[in-house]
Amino acid sequence: MSSRKPPFRRAQGSILTSRLIEPRRFLQVVAGPRQVGKSTLVQQVTDDLDLPVRYASADEPTLRGGDWISQQWDAARLDIAGKPGAVLVLDEIQKIPGWSETVKRLWDEDTRRKRPLKVVLLGSAPLLIAQGLTESLAGRFETLRLPHWSFSEMREAFGWSSEQFLYFGGYPGAAPLIGDHQRWARYIADSLIETSIARDVLLLTRVDKPALLRRLFELACRYSGQVLSYTKMLGQLQDAGNTTTLAHYLDLLAAAGMVCGLQKYAGDRARSRGSSPKLQVLNTALMTVMSGTDPDELRTDREFRGRLVESAVGAHLANAAAAGECELFYWNDRGREVDFIIKVRSRVIAIEVKSGRAPTAHRGTAAFTESFNTHRTLLIGGDGISVEQFLAQPVQFWAA
Repeated sequence: MSSRKPPFRRAQGSILTSRLIEPRRFLQVVAGPRQVGKSTLVQQVTDDLDLPVRYASADEPTLRGGDWISQQWDAARLDIAGKPGAVLVLDEIQKIPGWSETVKRLWDEDTRRKRPLKVVLLGSAPLLIAQGLTESLAGRFETLRLPHWSFSEMREAFGWSSEQFLYFGGYPGAAPLIGDHQRWARYIADSLIETSIARDVLLLTRVDKPALLRRLFELACRYSGQVLSYTKMLGQLQDAGNTTTLAHYLDLLAAAGMVCGLQKYAGDRARSRGSSPKLQVLNTALMTVMSGTDPDELRTDREFRGRLVESAVGAHLANAAAAGECELFYWNDRGREVDFIIKVRSRVIAIEVKSGRAPTAHRGTAAFTESFNTHRTLLIGGDGISVEQFLAQPVQFWAA
């Protein structure tokens, strides 16, 4: 494995660079799950700027207060002396209670006094970041969303094959550990799964049943790629909770970049929201670690490999949806189903995934195209487009 510095998300880096070199206009917000490279991206961009940069992180076991933001802000203001401007980077900003009100006050002070201080906010809980932005900072910010690393990024940075990506997923920080499977699995479990649940969900959001939320995460990893009603989930989880609580917890896990529930495509948003969710991991590393399987089992356990292939395709699409590139659904009707439906602007694309040789007829795809105006149908795997080819292309490529 190469030890060279990885080409860290060039497209997003170019966007952030162009925003920071132009005259001060907006707060810059970089949001995404843990370990997708937010801090490294910002550091690489700011290292190339000819401006003073102050970096501070609120990622501590105990919450800081709003006065901490003011202290960092005042220190950055002092850096402007004799310079055309300065940059303040505040990491894990969602950890600060009432952070958006404090940032609004300080930003508006600088705007009135025409101080050339540029501010970058980073956060690993996109839902909480979005709440603060819409509540207090409307019209003052731009957002750059960073999803999990794609196969093409992991291949370019670490030379991974598609088989490695299927099992080890898209966490660049864990890539050097894959030679020692047990060590890699412990890192994912302790530094990513437990930290995301404990710090990005339970510490920052009211969760009355934390044990239920943890079991829901495990269930979603175990049943990734399957449609499961909330009632059946409660039966599996053996909990006396209600479906509303379960749906809320699934939203929290999705906001932390872990797992999500896809809704059924109905051509009608209201009916889509009322459907049973299709469970989907956002990074296949979560699925493999929670399953306890060994990489060698991919060659012998065809059922698990099939579920992993479908989950990898789903994660590729779900991360694109989280970044605003498309909308993502599934579809079924009277025993006929389509694995994934994506909508890019007005174009609807039906995607079927097969890990083995595909059947000659695709009843679900045919039924869907009869019911809805479909731009394109895709078969991934089998005798269709290879999984490697599909994962190597951005979602917009398939909607062209």
